[in-house]
Amino acid sequence: KPSDRNSLKEKINSHRELLQGKATLMCLANKGFPSDWSLAWKVDGSSSSSSSWEESRSPGVLQKDGHYSWSSTLRLPADQWRKVGSVTCEVTQGSQTPVSETLRRDQCSQS
Repeated sequence: KPSDRNSLKEKINSHRELLQGKATLMCLANKGFPSDWSLAWKVDGSSSSSSSWEESRSPGVLQKDGHYSWSSTLRLPADQWRKVGSVTCEVTQGSQTPVSETLRRDQCSQS
């Protein structure tokens, strides 16, 4: 539904923290159905593909309104994080235009 898409865009959050030498970024999606949506990461505009980056996705959690919330986490070594300009979480539903949220490294308190 379009209203689900708008709610999802408002609910996408990205954050990162340096922990044990790694940067951890999380993209949280709400008000949707995991089977219909895909979450993908882009680092500096390109699909995340480095072998040293870890990507994981949580299972969908059913909410009281009948929709789901779920998340995708991207971890990369701190030394690579320091070279990154931005990281984008891109959410796609079927053939619709993707919804994305970008976090620039310089927006973070630690670099």
